Amino acid sequence: MKSEKGFSLIETLVALALMGITAAGVITGLSTTFKAGWISQERVMAESLAKSQWEHIRAQGYIPVADYNPDDPENRYELIDIPDDLVVKGYAIEIDPPQTITSPSEDYGLELQSIDIVINRDSKLLLTLSDYRAGRLN
Repeated sequence: MKSEKGFSLIETLVALALMGITAAGVITGLSTTFKAGWISQERVMAESLAKSQWEHIRAQGYIPVADYNPDDPENRYELIDIPDDLVVKGYAIEIDPPQTITSPSEDYGLELQSIDIVINRDSKLLLTLSDYRAGRLN
């Protein structure tokens, strides 16, 4: 019987344990990679929406801070249309009312305002883009 070759029960259990530990590490690594990819894709979508909204604001006429009214379509910056596939995923855009950075001077009549564009997904804040816009009031 001592001449027979083979694996003992202990050797087999040790090999299975090592394979299990290795498999758990690989699965954890894959899970982390997929999650990081999903987060990166979500961030790219949020940045794209924010930049598109900012370009749309720049194309619109200047609205002085004193005249800005989020409830009046004539006195607020218009939102872009979010693609249907992103609406289904819960993406939304908000434009915070502009804030005065520099008050209009009597000499030039220029106003500098700060505008915040907020991107949410399922009511969770993803990104806030802040930028400035200047306009003549006269």
